[in-house]
Amino acid sequence: MAESSAMNDDIPFDKALDLAPDAVDEPMPGVRRVMANNPGPFTFKGTVSYIIGRGKVAILDPGPDDAAHIGALLAAVRNETVTHIFVTHTHRDHSPAVPAIKKATGAIVYAEGPHRAARALHIGELNPLDASADRDFRPDVALKDGEVVTGDGWAIEAVATPGHTANHMAYALKEKNALFAGDHVMAWATSIVAPPDGAMSDYMDSLAKLARRKETTYFPGHGPAIAEAPRFVNYYILHRKAREASILHRLSKGATDIPTIVRAIYIGIDPRLTGAACLSVLAHLEDLVARGLVETDGQPAINGVYRLAG
Repeated sequence: MAESSAMNDDIPFDKALDLAPDAVDEPMPGVRRVMANNPGPFTFKGTVSYIIGRGKVAILDPGPDDAAHIGALLAAVRNETVTHIFVTHTHRDHSPAVPAIKKATGAIVYAEGPHRAARALHIGELNPLDASADRDFRPDVALKDGEVVTGDGWAIEAVATPGHTANHMAYALKEKNALFAGDHVMAWATSIVAPPDGAMSDYMDSLAKLARRKETTYFPGHGPAIAEAPRFVNYYILHRKAREASILHRLSKGATDIPTIVRAIYIGIDPRLTGAACLSVLAHLEDLVARGLVETDGQPAINGVYRLAG
């Protein structure tokens, strides 16, 4: 789930994905991908599922509960054995196809854990993204950061990357110097960080963590692969720091609310994305309040009024 790239013109985005829905291609030897037919302002052309290996394979992010996509994934591995299923996170465009794939293959399901929020709801607060969460998902094996799972000719390291969701996990394909980045880093747009499911402090820590790693190619949950990945991650980090600076600059002119901040810093935004922009600003403000740079009355909230500390 992403923000629009139009909201982030300081990043060298790439939207060149020539992949038809439910068709199969192989962007890297030993890595195949199948894209679900669920395009939209937050999913780009669709959710991308990955098949790792040959013969005895893993499927990563089976995608939405869509019969055509599930059929295309199973057709892509016909005459092969699916031994593992990996899930990056529990949004409804990534994990709900797991039961059908597991039933058809008997594969073991690996993920960080079930869906959970980054923090508890405040009194009177509603979770605006509650409907996007797959709360039925349960992995067979709950992975911890740094655990390595081996298959037939491949090894995958679990890389905890909370921020977009509290349970977001990336997966490093050890022998290919590649990383399946889920929705944490994408070539076509930045990821939505929306409280209470997501947290900006976690997200920034996870970006810094990825920037220190050696993988040069990322395969994201939406859009094309990312080359020179550590460099691209640094663009993401600089973008978020610039967004934070813009928020602080607006607050330097006086106390204000989130819609006013959004109008000031998201020029020309697609009206369909205004809600996402407000949640992203709230994520930044939660972090800024926690760091003592911004103040508000009570807990940070989407309808709160914010001012510079002191």
